[in-house]
Amino acid sequence: MKKAFRFLGLVVLAGIIYYGFETYPKLDLISGFASKSVASAHFLDNRSLGVIEKGDNDIDLIDLAKNEINEKEKFAEASVYGLKTRRAIYREGLGAVLINADYDASKPYDVPKRNFTLNKNIPFPYGDGEAEKPTFTNVDYKRIDAALHQAFEANIEGKKTSRGIVVVYKDKIIGEKYAPGFTKDSRLLGWSMTKSITATLFGILQKQGQLKVTQPAPIAEWQKDERKNITLHNLLQMNSGLEWDEDYGKISDVTKMLFQESDMSKSQINKPLVGKPNATWNYSSGTTNLLSGILRQQFKTHQEYLDFWYSALIDKIGMHSMLVEADLEGNYIGSSYAWANARDWAKFGLLYLHNGNWNGEQLFDPTWSKYVATPTPTSDKQYGAQFWLNAGAKMPDCPKDIYYADGFQGQRVFVIPSHEMVIVRLGTGHIDLNALVKEVLASVK
Repeated sequence: MKKAFRFLGLVVLAGIIYYGFETYPKLDLISGFASKSVASAHFLDNRSLGVIEKGDNDIDLIDLAKNEINEKEKFAEASVYGLKTRRAIYREGLGAVLINADYDASKPYDVPKRNFTLNKNIPFPYGDGEAEKPTFTNVDYKRIDAALHQAFEANIEGKKTSRGIVVVYKDKIIGEKYAPGFTKDSRLLGWSMTKSITATLFGILQKQGQLKVTQPAPIAEWQKDERKNITLHNLLQMNSGLEWDEDYGKISDVTKMLFQESDMSKSQINKPLVGKPNATWNYSSGTTNLLSGILRQQFKTHQEYLDFWYSALIDKIGMHSMLVEADLEGNYIGSSYAWANARDWAKFGLLYLHNGNWNGEQLFDPTWSKYVATPTPTSDKQYGAQFWLNAGAKMPDCPKDIYYADGFQGQRVFVIPSHEMVIVRLGTGHIDLNALVKEVLASVK
């Protein structure tokens, strides 16, 4: 009997050692994700620690983190069993950012200049005024309400995951619903939908004559090897051929970038070619942050770069709730960290539905909408230029002309030109989006 207990003890000890060996290298990422998530959600949307821990911090092993909020100094800290403590500070205008040992809290930093008054009292979508009540006779409003209600039911994992859904048809809101504790004013993280924001700025600069997406990427480190042939177009389509590992379940290129690096715009610069430009599609958040760094190069000063995202796009179309977070070097994290309420995300979709025309002003060339929705070679018709596509019928019951901003955990801004519609879905987990879009579209005759 003693031998049996001794053997069992050894098995348990071996399990503990193996668990520790596998988990310890991830502790820095766990506490990094937790502290960043807590700081952003609390200081950007005023969520309580309890709400954040239950609804936002829901990735693998995240429950190991112990989180604290310092209201006075505006930061959040997280550690795992007292190890690997990480701190994320909140900077007004720039959002929350993970700091490192070199961070100097006394060092001044630039913040974007915002215009929150532009068209403020005009009704949605061209202003922040209350949306006008729709009067369409071809819309089955009860059917839309039922479809939205279903999208807020528990998913296959038993979790209620949707937080906000907005349906806009011919510039009118015909369906809108929020989870308890969330409203039309709640700022929600778009995750990789931010990539579509980043791409749009290239379309705006191209219309302004500042660049052409067909030009080679202006990266000095690439000029002496085959990488000099990579164009902005290749980067926008995730088709550069550069090495990148986009795996969130382990220590990888993307997790090291988001939770350990101070300058995310450089994360992919030193990566070698593992394929050929325009012939090797590979989804990469490093590519989008590289594009954010290239955008910064287009301006003489850092202040101009910071202001441009808002003056040329975000505030220009009245997405006043939106804030794009920046890294420690002041680069917008264009891959992942734009926050906005659901109606403002819908405004972004409407800009594309109207081919870049916003209330009479053309922000990007009308052909840009077609460009971002054109399938990238070798992407199996599922990806365009920082937008995802339904050209390959990934959503089998929905129109093939749908293209959309896509973010982690089922964030979506669907642009549906054939139905003059935009559908925004925000939440913390995946639902059957094919069924949601199919039913909403069927509600309009």
